[in-house]
Amino acid sequence: MVVSTLTTTTFSSCFPFPKCIPAHLKSSGGHPRTLCCSSGDEDLNGLINVSSMSESERRGGAQMVKSSDGELPAKNSEIWQLFKEARQNILYLDKQRALAIEELNKAISEKNSLLEKIEELELEKQAMDRKDQASICWQLLLRIDSMVLTGMINSEEVSKMRRLVMDHKVSIVDAFTDILQKKDAEVLAELRQFSYRSKKNGFHIVHICTEMAPIASFGAVASFVTGLSQALQRKGHLVEVILPKWIAKFKFNMLLSRYGSMNLNEVQGLREIEVEYYSYFNGQLHGNKIWTGVVRGIGVTFIQPLYYSSFFNREKAHGYSDDFERFMYFSRASLDYIVKSGKKPDVLHIHNWQTALIGPLFWDIFVQQGGIVYSNKVVIMSSTHSKGRIIHSSSHGLETTLNMHKEKLLVAPCGFDSSAWDPEKDKILPENYSADDMKGKAVCKIALQKKMGLAENSSFITVGCFLSDLSDLSDVDTENLRAIVQNATKMGVQFIFMMTGEVTSRHKGLESLQVKIEDANVRFINRHDETLSHLIFGGSDIILCHSLHDPILQVPLKALRYGSAPIAITTNNDNGFRHFPDHDNETTKLAMFINSTFGYLSFRQALDEINNNPSEWNHKVFDAMTKDFSWDAECCDIHISAYTAIKSL
Repeated sequence: MVVSTLTTTTFSSCFPFPKCIPAHLKSSGGHPRTLCCSSGDEDLNGLINVSSMSESERRGGAQMVKSSDGELPAKNSEIWQLFKEARQNILYLDKQRALAIEELNKAISEKNSLLEKIEELELEKQAMDRKDQASICWQLLLRIDSMVLTGMINSEEVSKMRRLVMDHKVSIVDAFTDILQKKDAEVLAELRQFSYRSKKNGFHIVHICTEMAPIASFGAVASFVTGLSQALQRKGHLVEVILPKWIAKFKFNMLLSRYGSMNLNEVQGLREIEVEYYSYFNGQLHGNKIWTGVVRGIGVTFIQPLYYSSFFNREKAHGYSDDFERFMYFSRASLDYIVKSGKKPDVLHIHNWQTALIGPLFWDIFVQQGGIVYSNKVVIMSSTHSKGRIIHSSSHGLETTLNMHKEKLLVAPCGFDSSAWDPEKDKILPENYSADDMKGKAVCKIALQKKMGLAENSSFITVGCFLSDLSDLSDVDTENLRAIVQNATKMGVQFIFMMTGEVTSRHKGLESLQVKIEDANVRFINRHDETLSHLIFGGSDIILCHSLHDPILQVPLKALRYGSAPIAITTNNDNGFRHFPDHDNETTKLAMFINSTFGYLSFRQALDEINNNPSEWNHKVFDAMTKDFSWDAECCDIHISAYTAIKSL
């Protein structure tokens, strides 16, 4: 009997199920027969190729049916049984194939996750390597300081050694990875083995200030000192900081309302120099202890008075009747330390009123003792105002003085840490996004709405607002703000208010606002939550700002980076939200951009533009996200230009 097959399947030992071919159906050669797989229960006799048979064969077949006495039906029954078993085997194979595909997809997913993790670890390793490189360099530089103070090397040699470290960072790091285990004499011997190149590649800048993030933060100066110093070092300059060693318990981080002593956990390689040095105060010499360490890759020197130990052992940083004496002591001690350690920086960068005395002290006393270059430029930090606006409207009684010296004045914008605040790499966000691909922002909005218990819809306008305990909330018309919020919620606008500090007795306006606004579209968070703040920036369309110049929280800059429009909260117009642009030519790029895009908009105008002109709105958001307003950008460039100018004086 000849059977034409549609599909041929050979069942061999490689399959994970038993062969199911009866022995009596095998050929004499021991090979299994090929099977015809039918898709139904139709009569298998229909598969016989009748056209290929002769008449006699057809007759013989007919005779076989008649004479076999049921032989053919029996064989057909066996074939049908084989067919059913084959079909079961095929189904089993299909199931196994599906499981294999599922396992393969799972393996591919795990592989991709592993590759992403490897990439993250590699980036973290690179960042750590850069941090370790800066840390080792500064540990070495601070060891050189201790050698000067203990008399191991003179001021002339120390200047060459510092320049050696600055010019040969990579090779220095390789040679001094175990610097903490070496004695000063060993370090000095190894340093003298390096060849010195006299070519100068960058500025040596010394910041003298009373605060620095994250070890002692009282206001805007803290983040500015750290952010600018890191940016300058990334561009090849040598930057260090001199601070008082705060030893008392005080409110060192007003943003988080935390109390405690100086946060020394953030200081790498903290050590006391085993020598006592003296500084003048009230006509007498007084002893001080010197501590050194590295903070965020920046070398830091801490000055601790011995006799006047109470100067920096207070409940708060300033606000006492002897503030002038306290900071005069620190200013003079800082200059004495610079001279005794043999440092010859290109620039002394002083900050605010606490260290303003260093200017006249330097020119009257120290200018004859060394090659220190005093900064003859004044940089005013402002993200929105021009030089003219600052002189005439924000001079705090110094308008005449600033007018006389306006050629010295430079205006620089504040920056922010773009490595920690980047929606494209932010690990806190449920999905990352960029100016070129904004899909992830809609995901962030849904996640924010879900987190806050708001209606989940990416088309709803969501507004975030950060209110600091440093803000003068009495300037905010809470009744007007309440009316505006309630009017907006009727349009489906959602609001999320977050306090960044504790609510004090003079800030009851916010509590009053919270009581008066009871709406399903409004949420209040009466504490600072760092994780949630990232999600608010990521999921909001608008960020209400107490001011577009915010050197402490840097809310407007973060909002621009996250594609959330910063809109200022003011009370000088009927909408309750308005910022007036500054048309002075002597202003920063940031000020010009922010004033020309979002600064002129009231809150109501912003809502109208989102709803009625989305293409224009999206264009503004795109422009904001693609600009660099970090510490490394305009802020750093303006300071470098100031340093360059004073070097040529």
